[in-house]
Amino acid sequence: NALVTRQSAWRRVVAMAVQSGVGVPGMSNSLAYFDSYRRHSLPANLVQAQRDFFGSHTYQRTDKPESEWFHTLWSDAQSADSITTSGYTN
Repeated sequence: NALVTRQSAWRRVVAMAVQSGVGVPGMSNSLAYFDSYRRHSLPANLVQAQRDFFGSHTYQRTDKPESEWFHTLWSDAQSADSITTSGYTN
């Protein structure tokens, strides 16, 4: 694959541009996408935690079976749970 064989040069160009203060958003974002695309598991834990905090969504953990889903009550006062379930506790 041409991208794989040329990725070291691609990384050097992006690094040199960043060190020189030159914005190369297309090249740096495409490199980040290339790195993410090739990974087996992506670091989406922050996004999952934010979704769970703001909307009472659930999340999966990589150290547990795929069939298990988790939800955390992040804060009694500020999470979506305190808003959406407040009527149920009265």
